Order: sequence, then C-alpha cells, then structure tokens
Amino acid sequence: MELSRTDDREQSFAGAQDSTLSGAQDKLNRLYDLLTEMDSVLVAYSGGVDSSFLAAAAYKTLESRAVAVTAVSPSYAKRELQEAIAVAKEIGIRHIVIETNEVDNPAYAANNTSRCYFCKMELYGELDDVAKAENVAWVIDGFNFDDKQDFRPGHKAGAQQGVRSPLFEVGLTKNELRYLSKELRLSTWDKPAMACLSSRVPYGSKIDPGMLRRIEEAEDYIHGLGMRGFRVRHHDNIARIELRPEDMALFIRDEVREQVTKKLRGLGYAYITLDLTGYRTGSLNEVLPLSQRPS
Repeated sequence: MELSRTDDREQSFAGAQDSTLSGAQDKLNRLYDLLTEMDSVLVAYSGGVDSSFLAAAAYKTLESRAVAVTAVSPSYAKRELQEAIAVAKEIGIRHIVIETNEVDNPAYAANNTSRCYFCKMELYGELDDVAKAENVAWVIDGFNFDDKQDFRPGHKAGAQQGVRSPLFEVGLTKNELRYLSKELRLSTWDKPAMACLSSRVPYGSKIDPGMLRRIEEAEDYIHGLGMRGFRVRHHDNIARIELRPEDMALFIRDEVREQVTKKLRGLGYAYITLDLTGYRTGSLNEVLPLSQRPS
C-alpha cells in the first residue's frame, strides 16, 4: 500500500468541504513530521479506524521502526482480531499479538464507570514491556481530537504511563481520519465504531468471561446476517439489540425474527428485544442518574 503526502485523487468524502480536506492534508503532513521526530513507535493497535490509520502513517514514516501490537483478552472479539490481522498485512506493518488479563482484575470485573481505566492501566503496562524489549522509544495510541469530548478514563491511564496520542497532537478529527483513510485506501475507512465486549454490560453488573463469550456469539450471529453498526446489550437474561434504523425492517420479518430468537435463546437469553431507538454509542449511560453519568 502506498501512502502519499500529496492528494492527486478527486474523490470526496461525505460531502466534506474543500477547506476541510485541505486542512486534513496539512494535519497529515504534520503527523508524518511528528512521527519522524519520535524515531520509533509502538502503536496500540485494535484494528479500528483510528489505530489502523495511525499504524499506516507510522509504517509509511518509520517502516521497520514502527510496530503494531494488539492485546487479546476475553473482552476483545475474535472477529475483531482476525480483521486486525488482515488490516496489518494490508498496511505492511509488523504486527505482534499479546494477551492481557484485565478481566481477572476485581476492579475491572466490578464494572463501575472507571472500568476502562483499569483495562488501559494493564494494557499500557504490557505495551511498555514490549516497547522496551523492541527498543522502541514511544508507545502511541489512536486517541483523536474528537475523543476529548467523550468519556475516556482509559486516556487518563495512558497519560499516567507516558503514552502519546499523535492524532490528537496534530488535531485530527474522526471525520478527517475517515476521509484520509479512504484517500489512503485503507479498508477500515468506513468501519463502524468498535468497543470492547464489556461495553455491552450495564455498569454494576459483574463481568466474567462466560458472559463475554455469550455476547460475542450473539453478535457474531447478527453480523453474519449482514448487519453493520449494531450492539447486543446484555441485561442478565435479556438481550437488547440495537440496530441502525434502516436495518430494523429486516429483523421484524418472521423468518429472521424466529432465527434470531432461536439462536439467542440457545445462548441462554430468555427474552430478546429490539431497541426502537436504534444503535447509539454509550446507551448504557442513559439509565444513570445525571450526577453519575460520565462527562
């Protein structure tokens, strides 16, 4: 895959304005310069839009002095791992897979609103060990400029452990990252937002590997029906399915409804519901009192 500092294609992205595209290209050039200054990097790589773009930019700039590392645990879907491996090959960057055990940490398993903090503390500790073994100067992540508006306790953990966020440092937004990913011909440019399987569980419900496997199997099945951008939220014996509004018509067809019900009941859910509001990130925050909601 060839990454270029110049944009010689005429494709547009989501009706973006020329000024936005010009600004994105300027930020990309600053990102290349920043990565060059860093000299060697380890990318915390999940295979999502942000970390894939960062891995591609790092490989373009640093080649063998860039490595992507993916952490595997019960909270990371196997389907996501396979996609991450494929995209790393597409980019050309060296890819290392390690294991983490955040689910064994009682503070993580308790599943309060700081769950991601405990996850990232373990992750970045493990990545720091890999960076030292690989003689790499910096651990970097895919935190982007828009993420500062979101609740990201994991970013606090990164800051405490010296992890840098080059996309944020040069001001790249999510929309710009999708645009640039498309221009760089990354297959992840339109990938739906991803999150760990634990994000499907309401705060306060203890997380265990068996629960996560059940959620993963349910989502794998629905993904196999051709769905993109959805979640199966786990409420004990209730599976609450969030879909994009345009996909809901498929699910109320008798044959699909019956198939999904049969499959998810086989996984141990007594009730299978379709959330009429549709898919949205952070829906489990909606039931928290205002004083407890992440902000």
